[in-house]
Amino acid sequence: MRERARDKGRLQDIIEYSNNVTMLIDGYSFESLVSDKRTYYSVMKNVEIVGEAAYMLTKAFKDAHPETPWNIVQGMRHVLVHDYANVIPRILWGTATNDIPVLRKQVEKYLAETNWDEWESTDDTDTKPSNDAFIEMARKMKKDGMDFSQISKYTGLSIDEIEGI
Repeated sequence: MRERARDKGRLQDIIEYSNNVTMLIDGYSFESLVSDKRTYYSVMKNVEIVGEAAYMLTKAFKDAHPETPWNIVQGMRHVLVHDYANVIPRILWGTATNDIPVLRKQVEKYLAETNWDEWESTDDTDTKPSNDAFIEMARKMKKDGMDFSQISKYTGLSIDEIEGI
């Protein structure tokens, strides 16, 4: 269950693991990162954790901050968890060097600007994550003839949910 009281900690996790990514790639080129498997997989795991923390944020928080592409962050997490054998190193590198610093700045702003006492005391009736973007993505993938198990890996939706689209 996603609770508003946990949003702040999840945002702090995004900052911590984003900082890890930045520290890990410091001094690396794309080629040197790919050749250093220990660091490469450390970066992969930290990016995954950033995505997991974003995934666990309440729908209310994500809806209140639409300038962050939450679905893309979560989608990267789904790929790293479910399709780890097919991760494209250049995409991971781009995420680490370009996307993670932008996300970190946005999250730092949210942490500073949010009145956490007020945020945590607000009662939500709908604390489930929104699947709308994943459903739309699955609809397009299904239309393109992609296998349902692959769609499930990328979207996190069940086969039954995909069949019902």
